[in-house]
Parts: sequence; C-alpha cells; structure tokens
Amino acid sequence: MAINLRQMCNERDQLAPGHRLCPGCAEPVVVRQILHAIEDPVVVANATGCLEVSTSIFPYTSWRVPWIHSAFENASTTAAGAESMYRSLVRQGKMADNGTKFLAFGGDGATYDIGFQFLSGVWERGHKVLYVCLNNEAYMNTGIQRSSATPLGAWTTTSPVGRVRPGKRENRKNMTAIAVAHEIPYVAQASPHLWRDLMNKVQRALAADGPSFINVLAPCPRGWRSEPGESISISKLAADTCVWPLYEVIDGVWKLNYKPRNKRPVTDWMKSQGRFSHLLKPENEELVTQIQERVDKEWEALVTKCEAN
Repeated sequence: MAINLRQMCNERDQLAPGHRLCPGCAEPVVVRQILHAIEDPVVVANATGCLEVSTSIFPYTSWRVPWIHSAFENASTTAAGAESMYRSLVRQGKMADNGTKFLAFGGDGATYDIGFQFLSGVWERGHKVLYVCLNNEAYMNTGIQRSSATPLGAWTTTSPVGRVRPGKRENRKNMTAIAVAHEIPYVAQASPHLWRDLMNKVQRALAADGPSFINVLAPCPRGWRSEPGESISISKLAADTCVWPLYEVIDGVWKLNYKPRNKRPVTDWMKSQGRFSHLLKPENEELVTQIQERVDKEWEALVTKCEAN
C-alpha cells in the first residue's frame, strides 16, 4: 500500500483520542503512524508500560483493533501465541486466511531488559510478528529509572547527578544490532519526525517472511526534561547529530535511510534536554568528548556497512 497523506488524514485513527499519555509524548504519534500503515487486519499485544496503562484505564480503551495486554516481559510471546493459533486454524481449514498481521509494542525496559529472553525466543523460533520498541530510553512509567537503553551520562532517578557521579556511567545497549545478530529478515531504526520512512518500514517489516523488529525513538518530555512541543524537533535532532541513525537491515543487507547534510555536534542534542544539562558544565567536558567520539565511531562503522552492500 502506497503511503498517501491526504488519504491517511481522512482515515479513522485506530488509536482513539482521549488516552492519558502525557502532552508531547511521542508514543501515540508513533502508534498512530504505524497503525495507519497497516491495511490488513491486525492483532496488537502490548507490554506493561506508559502506552498500556494510559490507553486502557478501566472501563475505557483507546484501541480500535484487537488488543491484548499480558505482563511486562512477555508481549512478544503473547503475539507469537496468537500468530501460531491463527496459522494452525488456517491450516486446519477452520478459519479463512485474511492476511491478519501480528504486532507487539514494548518500551525499552520491556524490550532491552525484562522481556529480552522472551523476544529472543520469538526471533529464534521464526514467528511472523513485528515487534516495535517505543524507545524513550528509561523506565518512564515507574518513575524515570535508568534502563540499558539509557545513554551514557543521562540523568535518571537511579543514575543521579552529583559530586560522585555525572549521570549514568554505562553506554547504552545496541539492541538493534542484537536483533540483526539473530539473522531475522527485517530490522530497522526509525523516528517519528520522518513519518513516511517509519510507515514504509512497517510495511516492509510486515511483508517479511518471518520476525521483524523496529526500534523507534520516542521522546519523553517528562523524563527527558524537554518541552512538550519539541518532541518531534528533538527526534530530528537525534538523526542530525547521528545519536539515533536511521537505517534498515533486510535479509542481512544494510541500508542507510538518512544521512545528514551537515552532521551536528552531540552538544546540540544535549542542549535540548534537561537530563543532559550537567554535561554542559566545564567539569564534564571530558565525558562529552568521550560521548562525541563514540557517536562518531558508531556512525562511521554504520556508513561503512551500508556502503559495502
């Protein structure tokens, strides 16, 4: 299905308004874009997190598609179970094959940490499920605690800033690369500011013959200490500084989707969010240099991989 903005504007949103997500939260923007990209019937599984608790407050729901909430860690296996049942019923002739797609949403805590073994198993078993990580880089739903997706130097309630430590001491986990290492058919990184890129990636992911994974940056004004109206511009800044590169890996072939004309320094990214404000002080200059060097190294390695194809 070709992405047509005018047509999309006239379509009914599959995530209804009236949810309780915070002003400026990127998650509902991402979810609406993804659901607009899916033409076939879809079943959604949702891990515990901001999206789940804010869209399903009893007795209300914002979901206009079949939706399942299980536990924090096992949204991927819930979706895989539904997909297995569907394939079995079709195979037995008890149900017509109407092209139903299976989708799971989880935050970075549910994806990078708590649910990783479940997700790895779904990938290894080859379930035809698209798993989308709504990556706001911390456990925002439970109080802004650090996760393994939290960047080096970031403030969270469990990586505080003071005389002893300048925020999180560890580099974030490269979850997208871990997905690629599972040799699944489709893996991508995306951002809500390039909505057409994200929606096209969703369509390619669901067309893949097997599991797929999209890691989407989802700015959180509350946890990032940013202005609610700036979430989309901050997403663009992440791509322009190469802090969050946009690329995809299709059957092992790497493709760069966005290359900034003028790569901006990582300090521009830090200035947009209060969680990094301490890094702009003179005493943390060495750490900022270390972060910039790592971003540059990872960007150059990514460009090399993509150009080699």
